[in-house]
Amino acid sequence: MTTPEVRPAAISARGWGWRHAGRSRPAVSGLDLEISPGERVLLLGPSGAGKSTLLHALAGVLGDSGAPGAGDDADADETGALLIDGAAPRAQRGRAGLMQQDPETQVVLSRLGDDVAFGAENLAVAPAEIWRRVAEALDDVGLAGLPLEHPTSALSGGQKQRLALAGILAMRPGLLLLDEPTANLDPAGVLEVRDAVGRCLDKTGATLVVVEHRVAVWKDLVDRIVVLQPGSATESAVLLDGPPDRVLEQARDMLIAAGVWVPGHVPATRARAAGGADGQGAPGQGTGDTPADPAAGGLLLAAEKLSVSRERPRRAGLLKGFGRIPPAPVQAGITAQVRAGEALTVTGPNGSGKSTFALTLAGLLPPAAGTVSAATELSRGAGIDPYTWKAQQLIARIGTVFQEPEHQFVTGRVLDELMFGPRQLGRGEERVDELLERLRLRDLVDANPYTLSGGEKRRLSVATVLAAHPQVLVLDEPTFGQDANTWAELASFLSELLDAGTAVVSVTHDAEFSQVLGGRELRLGAPQPELPGRMAPGVAAP
Repeated sequence: MTTPEVRPAAISARGWGWRHAGRSRPAVSGLDLEISPGERVLLLGPSGAGKSTLLHALAGVLGDSGAPGAGDDADADETGALLIDGAAPRAQRGRAGLMQQDPETQVVLSRLGDDVAFGAENLAVAPAEIWRRVAEALDDVGLAGLPLEHPTSALSGGQKQRLALAGILAMRPGLLLLDEPTANLDPAGVLEVRDAVGRCLDKTGATLVVVEHRVAVWKDLVDRIVVLQPGSATESAVLLDGPPDRVLEQARDMLIAAGVWVPGHVPATRARAAGGADGQGAPGQGTGDTPADPAAGGLLLAAEKLSVSRERPRRAGLLKGFGRIPPAPVQAGITAQVRAGEALTVTGPNGSGKSTFALTLAGLLPPAAGTVSAATELSRGAGIDPYTWKAQQLIARIGTVFQEPEHQFVTGRVLDELMFGPRQLGRGEERVDELLERLRLRDLVDANPYTLSGGEKRRLSVATVLAAHPQVLVLDEPTFGQDANTWAELASFLSELLDAGTAVVSVTHDAEFSQVLGGRELRLGAPQPELPGRMAPGVAAP
């Protein structure tokens, strides 16, 4: 039974295309597509095929300077027609609801109920009706047990994505657009979000278009799979279109070649030279345990009894003599070592402090307690504490890839972004050409980084750090948004760097990626903010 306030939307694309400003090639070209009211469609394709571009267009935000990652698209070029119920998406405010891949960037207000109400308020829904919708939406996504005053900052990643979904449902859209909504979530969070979406669709009957690289999560929830290919003036944007089982059975080899994550297939990667995991096994086979690499080099970084937090110390009173109250840690008692040529994988549930630990280890956050110490081989006279290093000292020693790629872009051109680090260090740019080729960025050198797809932004953020030749790489979710082909290339490239002596620290939920790199795992437990002193310590184990 559908919700009476929801009117499922119809989508029609006729020769539609979009070229971002500053780009020579279109992100999407010649798209012909019809989606009936209430249909559920999984949109697949290699990174850069225009999947996110299409979703932003359907949401009516493509070309707006305030659109997520859009930059200034005033000189963009649109061709053909893209319609929702026969009208342009931009003219239908609230008809479509867009949920994106990063849970953190979608939280608007500090209290649960206010955040869900925000969209409906902007649509001028009557106050009494808003709060009826808020209660119903929270129940639909499984968050009704939390009070409306519950702080949004205390939610896990999976809960934040369900909160974003509740805010969309409160607007009563006829079209639900999901742009890799589980890319940054732990396995439990993935199931939470997928199941919540399923319940909501069963209740509302809304039309669904979801973009995900990994097919298995959504295959049983959708009616149809549409595979896009990168924009071309001579070819149709739609490579394949049909029922999920038929598309996956009849075109398995074609999908694998296009970089789609087909269930049961793991792409082949370069094998580690010594002691690492063998990524060249048969598709679908695991690589076994990942013991410490016996060929690992000397110690570069060490965390001892480390507590991590993003809060700053607070004054204990108005008088100077009262001192300062240390911040409440999200994790405490962490002990870990980073060695040359060895991988350290940081795992754990969303909200367990993995990113905070990574930023602290990389010298970008001060320890809440305990120490991070750099060995002489890494510090090279800069001092033992990485947090005290100057910017130029840091980027030459420890390169950090943030969870949100946009947070590290500093120029308006891909090539300038790649050259920025080497130029700051007064070094040559010999690695830039290799990075452009290996990470499939060659055709994007003149593009604005903010107009790239999610997967392209991630590859660029990794490339900008690699260009500076740091001894330690700290990567936060390095594989999110990647198709299978670019995933394999990135994993192979990192395994080469490991064999060359670079240390790689990865925060990831990607088990296959961890197996390729080998090394040690540091698993952080769930945070317990009410008892910060009693948290189970994280210890790197073979």
